[in-house]
Amino acid sequence: MTTVLDHLIADFSRIPTRTIYGRVAAVQGMLVEIEGVDGHLSIGDRCTLHARRGKLIPCEVIGFRDKRALAMPYGALEGVALGTRAVILNSEPAIRPSDAWLGRVINAFAEPVDGLGPLAMGEEAYAVRATPVPAHQRRRTGAKIDLGVRCLNTFTTCCRGQRMGIFAGSGVGKSVLMAMMARFSEAEVIVIGLIGERGREVQEFIQDELGPEGLARSVVVVATSDESALMRREAAHVTLSVAEYFRDQGKDVLCLMDSVTRFAMAQREIGLSAGEPPATKGYTPTVFAELPRLLERAGPGSGEGTITGLFTVLVEGDDHNEPISDAVRGILDGHIVLDRTIAHRNRFPAVNILRSVSRTMPDCNTAEQTALVNRARRLLAAYDDMAELIRLGAYRKGSDPLVDEAISFNGPLESFIGQGKLERTSLEQGYQALAEVLGETYDGADAAAADG
Repeated sequence: MTTVLDHLIADFSRIPTRTIYGRVAAVQGMLVEIEGVDGHLSIGDRCTLHARRGKLIPCEVIGFRDKRALAMPYGALEGVALGTRAVILNSEPAIRPSDAWLGRVINAFAEPVDGLGPLAMGEEAYAVRATPVPAHQRRRTGAKIDLGVRCLNTFTTCCRGQRMGIFAGSGVGKSVLMAMMARFSEAEVIVIGLIGERGREVQEFIQDELGPEGLARSVVVVATSDESALMRREAAHVTLSVAEYFRDQGKDVLCLMDSVTRFAMAQREIGLSAGEPPATKGYTPTVFAELPRLLERAGPGSGEGTITGLFTVLVEGDDHNEPISDAVRGILDGHIVLDRTIAHRNRFPAVNILRSVSRTMPDCNTAEQTALVNRARRLLAAYDDMAELIRLGAYRKGSDPLVDEAISFNGPLESFIGQGKLERTSLEQGYQALAEVLGETYDGADAAAADG
C-alpha cells in the first residue's frame, strides 16, 4: 500500500499548478529562441509550440542566450511563426513500462508504432534520463550468460551485467549478429534500441532477422535516421529506461543498441546548435559527457536483476581509433571487433578473435576452459603472423612447430568460429566443440558447475 501511495504522490507532484508560456522570438535552422520565460525554464525542460492549424510541436531547452531560452524541436517546425506561444511543461520526462510491452515496437516517446493498439501503462514512472546506479550500491557482475553464438561464448565470454561493444564498419553483419543474440540468448527479456537506422532496415530487422520468436520476449525502441536529433538521442535513453524497469522486476535483461555512434552524432548536432565549440572530428564536449551517462545505466542493479549491454559502434572508414570508438572502448567492459576482410571471405560472424576481448575473462572461466581458449588464440595468432608468407608459399614446413600446428588447425578453427544465423550453440556445446577441434578432452560437468 505504501508503494502505491508513493507512486500517487510522485504523480501528483508532476502535475503543473499553473500554465506558464513564452513566445517565439527567433528561429535559426532547427534552433528556436523563446522569450518571456525568465526563471521558469532550465536545461532539459520541455515545452510545446502551439503552431498554426492546431499543430503542437514538442521542444527541449538546450541552452540560453540573452535572456532567451534556446530550444530544439522533436519534429518539423512547419507552422511556427514569430510570436507563436510556447507552453512550458513542468513534468519530468518519464515513461511507465509494464510487462505488456513485450512484443511491441515503440518510438522515442514510448508510443506504439506497430499498429497493435495502445500500450498498457505500468504503475511506476521511470525517468527517461535517469542517473546510473551508484557504484557502491551496484552488485558485481554475475555468472556467464549464454548468448547462443559460440565464438562469443568461448572467446569473449560475457557475464550477466557486463557491457560490451561491437565495433564494426557498415555491411559486415552486425545486425545479423544482434538478431542471433536476441533469438538465442538465455536472457529473460531483450530490449533493442535501433537508433538512427534506415527506415527500410527497421522492418527487415524485426520481421526477417528477429522474427516472431525473438520479438515475443523483446521490446524494440525505434528512431529512424530521418527523425530529429532529439528523437534519436531520446530513443537511446528510453531503451535504457525500459531495460531498467525489467531489471527492477528481477529479470536478466539483454540490452542491444544499434548504434551508440548515431547517439553520439545526434548529441553532436544538439551541441553544435547550442553553440558548443567543436572538438575532434566536430564532436562537442557534451558528447563525451553523455556517453558514460548512457552506458553506465546498463549493468547489475542493487537488486537481483541485471542489464547485460551490447552496444554497436560504427567505425568510420574502419578506423578503430576514431574519437567515439576510443571513448566507448574505455567505458565498456570489453569489445568485439567485426572485420571487413573476414566478411569478404564470407565467414560470418566476421569476428576478429585476436582483436576482441572480454575484461571478465579469465576470471569467469574454469582452468580447463581458459586453457582451451588460450591454446586456440595462440594458434590463431601464429597463423595470422605468418599468413602472408603462407599464402605466397614462402613458408617452409618444419621451420616452426607452432606455425605447423597453426596451419593444420586453422581450417577447423575458422569453421568453428563461423556459424549460420539460424544455428544456436550453447555455452557447453561451444567449449565441447572447441575441445574436439583441438583434439582435447573436455570435462563438461566441472564447467557446468562453474557456470551455475
